[in-house]
Amino acid sequence: MTPVEYLVIGHITQDVTPRGYVLGGTAAYAALTAHRLGKRVGVVTCAAPGAEVLKPLAEQVEVVCLPSAHTTTFENVYQDGRRTQWVRALADPIRPEDVPRAWRRAPLVHLAPIAQEVTPTLGRHIAGELVGATPQGWLRAWDGDGRVFYRSLADPRRDLAGVDVLIFSIEDVQGNQEHLRALVEAVPLAVVTLAEKGCCVYQHGRATHFPARPVPRVVDPTGAGDVFAAAFLVRYQETGDPAEAARFANVVASFSVEGLATSAIPTRDQVETWRRENGW
Repeated sequence: MTPVEYLVIGHITQDVTPRGYVLGGTAAYAALTAHRLGKRVGVVTCAAPGAEVLKPLAEQVEVVCLPSAHTTTFENVYQDGRRTQWVRALADPIRPEDVPRAWRRAPLVHLAPIAQEVTPTLGRHIAGELVGATPQGWLRAWDGDGRVFYRSLADPRRDLAGVDVLIFSIEDVQGNQEHLRALVEAVPLAVVTLAEKGCCVYQHGRATHFPARPVPRVVDPTGAGDVFAAAFLVRYQETGDPAEAARFANVVASFSVEGLATSAIPTRDQVETWRRENGW
C-alpha cells in the first residue's frame, strides 16, 4: 500500500435528496479537496459493500472501505425555512486498528466524524505530523427516531487532547459563544468558519478575522465548510502560517459554492491564479 500525504478518517454518507442518494460527508468533500490541491490522499471509511455513492470518490483517491451492514444515511427536511436533520442508517464505528499501518505516519491526518464514528482520541494512535479535526460529528446526537440534535462535548480539553487544529462553524455550536470558547481554548489552534463572512482564527488567546472572497453567485453551499477545512489543513501543514492558511482556504471554499456538490472544488492552479491576479 502506497503511503499518503493526507489521511482522512470518517464515514462517507449517502444523503437523501429528491434526485436520489448523493455522496456526502466531511471525509468525501475533504478528500476530494486535498486531491485537487495536489495531495496524495487516503480515506478510511465504512459502508455497505457495493455502495454506489462511494464510486465517484474511489475513482479519484485511494479508499479503504470497511464493510458494514449499512451506509450512514442522512435526510434533511425543510419546513418554513427551518431544517430538521434525520439519521436514517448508520455504518459501524472506525477503530484505530482499522487504519492501515502504511498510512499511520501520514504528514497530515484529518479526523472527520459525521455521526460519532471516530473517537476524538483516535489521533493519539497515529504518528501524523499534524492532526486536524472537524468536530461536527462529535457535536451531534439523535433520538430513537433518528432526529438529530446538538450536544456539547463534556470535557473539551480532555476529549480533544492530541488534536493540533480544530475547525468548525458557528452553526456547529448553535451560535453558543460559551461552547465556542470552550472548544477554541482546548486546542493549540482553532478556526471558526463564518460562511460569507470568512473565518476567525484563534491562537494564543487572540482571535483574528479573515474575510471571504466575494462570490458572484452561490449555487450550492453544501460541503463548503469541509472544503475550507481540508484547504486550511493542507496549506497550514505546508507553511506553518495560520494567516496564510486562512486566506488560502477562504478562496478555495468560495470557489466550491459556485457549482453543485463537489463539481466546483478548484485546483491549486485556479486558486493561485486568482490570488495572484487579485492580490489576495
